[in-house]
Amino acid sequence: MNALTLVQPRLGPYLQEVGYERWSSAYSEGRRYNIMTTNISECINTILVKERKLPVTALAEEMRSLVQRWHYERRTEAEKCKTRLTPSAKTLLSEHDTVYTVLDGDKNGIVDLQARTCSFRRFQLEQLPCAHAMIAIRHSKRDVYDFCSEYYNSSTWKATYAGVVYPLPHQGDWVVPNEVCDVKVLPPDIRSVSG
Repeated sequence: MNALTLVQPRLGPYLQEVGYERWSSAYSEGRRYNIMTTNISECINTILVKERKLPVTALAEEMRSLVQRWHYERRTEAEKCKTRLTPSAKTLLSEHDTVYTVLDGDKNGIVDLQARTCSFRRFQLEQLPCAHAMIAIRHSKRDVYDFCSEYYNSSTWKATYAGVVYPLPHQGDWVVPNEVCDVKVLPPDIRSVSG
């Protein structure tokens, strides 16, 4: 925090006033599972640069097609998985398998296996055992996989993409009620903020 304040004197007090939990994942009570993007629309806009100039129905079809392709690719990848955890979770665990934090006298990590916490908060944030937790789990002769969130299980991964994203029928085949046809949809009244 001191380094931030040196660079921008008003920044430190502002961030303290806002609260650490709003800008630091280490203090956040929510679970983000290593996903740092909070604005999915920016990601989609980057991918659909050319398509954004299309009429709304064509743009919606392009977006549906994109989601359908992603869904298919991820379902196919998930179906190939024969392990208890997803490949990305196994990779994170294997990193902890060989890399341990060297503790010095004033930075000892405190791991509570019952609460699934570590004083460095990585265990709680990722919902996967951190290096400190791995040591405690091994010492207690327990199964590391039992301390991983169910969201990292390959069965959960497969279930996520088990559904199907169906294509839309040709626009000429759509049945649209009159009350929907009569509604005028205007673009939102927004003001651009500079910066």
